[in-house]
Amino acid sequence: MLRRRLGGLPVSAIGLGAMPLSIEGRPDERRALATVHAALDAGVTLLDTADSYTLPDAGPGHNELLVARALAAYGGDTAGVLVATKGGRGRTPDGGWTVNGTPRRLKAAAEASLKRLGVDAIGLYQLHKPDPAVPFEESVGALRDLLDEGKIRLAGISNTDADQIRRAREILGGRLVSVQNRYSPAVRDSEPELRLCAELGLAFLPWSPLGGISRSSLDGPAPREGADPGSGRDRFAAFRTVAAEREVTPQQVCLAWLLTRSPTVLPIPGASRPETIRASAAAADLTLTAEETARLDTAAGAGRPTG
Repeated sequence: MLRRRLGGLPVSAIGLGAMPLSIEGRPDERRALATVHAALDAGVTLLDTADSYTLPDAGPGHNELLVARALAAYGGDTAGVLVATKGGRGRTPDGGWTVNGTPRRLKAAAEASLKRLGVDAIGLYQLHKPDPAVPFEESVGALRDLLDEGKIRLAGISNTDADQIRRAREILGGRLVSVQNRYSPAVRDSEPELRLCAELGLAFLPWSPLGGISRSSLDGPAPREGADPGSGRDRFAAFRTVAAEREVTPQQVCLAWLLTRSPTVLPIPGASRPETIRASAAAADLTLTAEETARLDTAAGAGRPTG
């Protein structure tokens, strides 16, 4: 598979978002493990997880434990696999999400993630979301301390704006390697952050990358069939058209398009079935023409980013 750089490390251009394997609607463990193994077989070397990826009424860590079991049970070489996890969020009994970015909470969460993943140091540890009740510099300072202590090898931030990226870089310097924000054809609020990451050479990991093409569990219910074009159903017809012309899926075209946005983009589509991640991984080898890319840019209302 096509490789890109994350913190100086070569990783697959498309990763696996492991969240669907542990939250509501998750598959049984046999299929979940098979999904991770299918990703590895397809050349995926970036696995994205978090301590909060679990059911609302369960404790933290289900997804991290699952990823660790999958890697341990895999028959091939996993030395080049980068596991990225996150801390600072949790679940509520009613299915909601909490945020706690205190240094004490983040450091305790990292220690727990270390144990669940069964590693000496976490490959990439990310602040899951800024906590409005905690000064951002304090949360990022916890990442700096974890780096200094050798408990994490690389640091990243998630769900942040451009100003926060700059502030985190002031604290972490070159040890800040990634930003994970929501970005897709339908949701491009993070266009400024994508451009900044391209400028700074930071990996940009779009979560829910198939928004507008497929829906994430965080996207809410899909609009009913026959909804007006403003809902987005007709807006992205170009992705289906290009897919039909190339005899691939619209989802594969979407991922290939995301890779054209910047050399630092690393989409992490979710999957709960082996065939889904195999198809997503194959998109890394789909090279769009300039004309196709322009059509898709127009459909998404996106200009060409710099960097």
